Amino acid sequence: MRLLRIYQIDSKDKMASLLNSIPSGTLGTIDPDGFPQLIPMNFVYAYDAVYMHSFSMGEKIENIKRHNKVGFEAHRYIEFLPSYFFDPYDASQADTLYISVVIKGYAELVYDMDERSNALNALMQKYQSEGYYTKLKPDMRTVRDSNLAVIKVKPIIMTGKYKLGQQWDKEYRREIAERILARNTGTARHTVELMGLDPDTLEYRHEPLESL
Repeated sequence: MRLLRIYQIDSKDKMASLLNSIPSGTLGTIDPDGFPQLIPMNFVYAYDAVYMHSFSMGEKIENIKRHNKVGFEAHRYIEFLPSYFFDPYDASQADTLYISVVIKGYAELVYDMDERSNALNALMQKYQSEGYYTKLKPDMRTVRDSNLAVIKVKPIIMTGKYKLGQQWDKEYRREIAERILARNTGTARHTVELMGLDPDTLEYRHEPLESL
């Protein structure tokens, strides 16, 4: 249990920040035959809920109307660590650095125009933070469009996990960071920063995840 706790994200604010740093998540609903249906969605975490928008007809909408218990997840793949980082022969030693948030909750379709406009503005702020659009208001036709569904997922349980080398002592973490940089993937420098080290000097700046 202690080992598993090392990987937990305990801060709700940190989970919210992580969610809004991830471009897309996966919404899980239950279809008429009882099977999970998984749909990738753009989303924003705002006002203590996950908001998405969609066409107002379709399987996921019918699923929500029939059974509003849903799952939602979003994750960031950070870096693959090849097995030879840890053992020259044992392939099972390969690992992955990652960050993830998983939600269990209740979904609903939003019909209140103030809430719809707030949710849509939050989505625009996330995906088009540079601006250059007119802020949406409750009386605008776009907000009131009956073909537009705004989906809200209110979390009942929200859990976050991360693996960024926090399970290793600082010297071993530095060794792995050096190997990551030597492998020279396109994400290597950013990975080392998330691990809490300066990618140029390998000096410690902070604990893993604190840069998010």
